Amino acid sequence: MPINSLSNKISTIFTTMFKTVGKQADHKRLTNYIITIHQKESTEEILSELSHCLKNILNYRLFAFVIQQKSNLDIWLDPRTYKESLEKAVIEDFSVKDKAKLNYLNYTFSPEHSENEEQKFNMEDITSYEIKEDDYFARVYILTNKGLLDFHDDEIDMILKTTQTAISRQLGMKKLFDAAAIDPLTMCYNRREFKAQLERNISNTLRHKKELSIFMFDLDHFKKINDTYGHQAGDLVLQKVSSLVKNNIRTADFLARYGGEEFIVILPETNKQKAMELANRIRENVSNTRIKLNTGKEIRVTASFGVASLGEGSSDMNQLIHDADTMMYKAKLNGRNTVMPGLIKVCPSIDSKKTVKN
Repeated sequence: MPINSLSNKISTIFTTMFKTVGKQADHKRLTNYIITIHQKESTEEILSELSHCLKNILNYRLFAFVIQQKSNLDIWLDPRTYKESLEKAVIEDFSVKDKAKLNYLNYTFSPEHSENEEQKFNMEDITSYEIKEDDYFARVYILTNKGLLDFHDDEIDMILKTTQTAISRQLGMKKLFDAAAIDPLTMCYNRREFKAQLERNISNTLRHKKELSIFMFDLDHFKKINDTYGHQAGDLVLQKVSSLVKNNIRTADFLARYGGEEFIVILPETNKQKAMELANRIRENVSNTRIKLNTGKEIRVTASFGVASLGEGSSDMNQLIHDADTMMYKAKLNGRNTVMPGLIKVCPSIDSKKTVKN
């Protein structure tokens, strides 16, 4: 629908509504917010505009939007000083078992974040609203400086219905996009989408002077698995390993199948040391995992990891990927099932082309 037509339709609806509640003067302001929300192209942008709108209307003390999609739980919070108190409510309302799975869309909380900064609230003072859709469930928490009046409820209801429509549309578009960006076997992103995401992350990292690391890993002796147990067993191994990695990285991290048995992970706001620690933890989990085949047999696999960070000789996408690939190759030379760079000194020089990664 054209914007002008949408604006006229919404304006008519609000005029009728506010005649009933006696607040007709506010309908133009809300119409503008609704149009802007509909124009946003990501969940983060939609929720940012929603927070501005509700701040203008209610001058809230606390606003939080919690959206659950499958196992993902994303939170938009304003202000951040209510984090601890909000998490208690979210854990109870969403039956959260692992607090580490909570992903904040508009903040990055470090271990140094002091609880002394936290503000508390009484749950009886919180007003909450639910949004239920086939693809997601959301709950909105609002703590106002004063009580909500009837016309506030009408305004919030209209704004949240707009938000619901906008998020549903955005997720629908993302689903169509993912169909062309997802590797159908492992359900990881494919190589093309990985490069697009890495370019965006590098741009954001340089703009905001943050840190960015990646690690690449390759399953050791994978050809032998296919030759010994068959390609169906090989496919199962790829699925199990990729699922294990997904369960050990953050929601904001990005896992892609780079090709064959090679995978690569983007780690935003992560330095090289932390990336190496994560890669080693995943390496241990992979090597300790027993994969049960359809025949009843169990096999174990290992993987070799290469870690690289932006700014340490890597100034662009191609160089960053090259550095991670070089480190992974060195991990192969050091006996496989290891992470490079690591504590072990690499002695052999790469002067022979006979060594194969698999």
